[in-house]
Amino acid sequence: MIQLTNITKSFAKQELFSNLNFRLNARNRVGLVGRNGSGKSTLFKIILDEEHVDAGEVNIPKNYKIGSLKQHLSFSEKTLLEEASLALNEEQKYEVYRVEKILFGLGFVKEDLDKDPLSFSGGYQIRINLAKLLVTEPNLLLLDEPTNYLDIVSLRWLKQFLMSFEGEVILITHNRDFMDSVCTHTMGIVRKKLTLVAGNTYKFYEQLRLNDELHIKTKVGQDKKIKELEEFIAKNKTRASTAALAQSKVKQLEKIDRLEDIQNEKVLEFDFNYKSTPAKVLLEAKDLSFGYKKDKLLFENISFSLKKGECLAIIGKNGKGKSTLLNNLANELKPTSGEVALHVSTSFGHFGQTNINHLNLNNTVFEEIYGVNATLSMSRARSICGAMMFSGDNADKKVSLLSGGEKSRVMLGKILVDEVNLLFLDEPTNHLDMDSIDSLTKAIKNFEGSVVIVTHSEELLRAVANRLIIFRKDGAEYFDRGYDEFLEKIGWEEEEEVKKVKTPPKSDHYASKKQKAYLISQRNKEISPLKKKIEKLESLIMKTEEELEINQQELIKISSSGDSGKLAELYKEVASKEELIEQSFDELEELQNGLDEIIKDYENKIELL
Repeated sequence: MIQLTNITKSFAKQELFSNLNFRLNARNRVGLVGRNGSGKSTLFKIILDEEHVDAGEVNIPKNYKIGSLKQHLSFSEKTLLEEASLALNEEQKYEVYRVEKILFGLGFVKEDLDKDPLSFSGGYQIRINLAKLLVTEPNLLLLDEPTNYLDIVSLRWLKQFLMSFEGEVILITHNRDFMDSVCTHTMGIVRKKLTLVAGNTYKFYEQLRLNDELHIKTKVGQDKKIKELEEFIAKNKTRASTAALAQSKVKQLEKIDRLEDIQNEKVLEFDFNYKSTPAKVLLEAKDLSFGYKKDKLLFENISFSLKKGECLAIIGKNGKGKSTLLNNLANELKPTSGEVALHVSTSFGHFGQTNINHLNLNNTVFEEIYGVNATLSMSRARSICGAMMFSGDNADKKVSLLSGGEKSRVMLGKILVDEVNLLFLDEPTNHLDMDSIDSLTKAIKNFEGSVVIVTHSEELLRAVANRLIIFRKDGAEYFDRGYDEFLEKIGWEEEEEVKKVKTPPKSDHYASKKQKAYLISQRNKEISPLKKKIEKLESLIMKTEEELEINQQELIKISSSGDSGKLAELYKEVASKEELIEQSFDELEELQNGLDEIIKDYENKIELL
């Protein structure tokens, strides 16, 4: 598989990472995390040989096919189906049903197949490139933010596709739920180093926390030891009787590999500023309808009331009118018919994609936030800038120089300045990294007022939304429950259409049932011994991890005692257990891959019946 050894990469004076090591094993699906600017996309370019390393080696097996999602758009065919079918090889050229299934999964409909690829919007043109990539069936998929251009239905389809993909995947996305559902491992570039953990992002960050805790405790013990040595040397280096001993301590001091202080990365932390209100209902929509053309409405007769403390999520496919509905509710647009009534005490903040365009590009971040509220003190404005990760001189940067993500944080900062009891949020997670999305989710949950939010994030929906407006094929409808209940009781009708796409014909029903029973019996015979070995290995890993945790706790205690003999013994024991766990995981992975291959092989045989 792919192996990176001692990779170092810098741009000008900024070092992205040093001595980076990584091996991608068969069937690994790896989620790559790290703060914006940490080097995730650069690592992709290094694997693709689009960027050279300063030092180290990149080894890729011969004939190993790597596919990556390109943002560059270039189409040569007259229809969508013909364009996507270009990705079929000579042996597959008649398997058009495979192309159709992928296109429908990514949100295209039957009527789109004969349309010119250039007639689609930019987001859908990116999806055409994604479809062509998936059709080629590469050994490795490198996906850099593939969720940015997908609506909730397409995200659900892509999630299932990647979970069943037989090759390897390295995925960059700010969508935590998507990453955790798809990936077998999580890998992060943190403090210029690469850390790989088997499991989801929660396990990864917990492991980082434990590593940092051990580092801090060990450094306390080391600092104490260094101080004792330095004090001894200072007192004894000038005395003839102790000079030789002092020199010995100098050599001992020089051999110490000094641990650095942990540099914590900045994290977005904030809460919305709630304005008290006596109202039980903050917003009420009555028979709300809107269309840019009177004879073609995006939605009609939408009625609901939003009580204090409730969160209403507007969800559905792209281009159906979700943001338009939000702008109607926020008085940015006037409805074609119906009305929106706000309680007299309602005060709202609006975060929208169009609002970002209202930022004054000539202002600094501080001026943009400070100018919202005349009663705001300068120190309070500075603290809000800091909460939005614009501390110190960064608060004096011109808005025109900011990235899209930084402008989004300025908009959030402006909302924090005012006291509000109703929030309108249009795709607030766009441009935010994973840690910042966690902070935003927490802030929404803690907000005492009401929230109306447009989002494609199923994780955010499950965390905050208790009411829905769903845009589906036949317009929009109000649903007085949460997202999981919607999936259970109604579900996305588009997903049913994908399942109906034509598949190759199947053989005689009775013979198939008999053959299927035989194949299942044979499969069970083959996988039974593998399952027993896997269970035995899992028990060994769990037991060793428990013992390792006890050893690490002892290590923390002894590191401050100065007992170097016991410390060395414990380090050796910890290293031995870590090696055993690593070897066991490798063996477990090999067994699991073998098990997966047998199951997949029999699934394919059964599906052909």
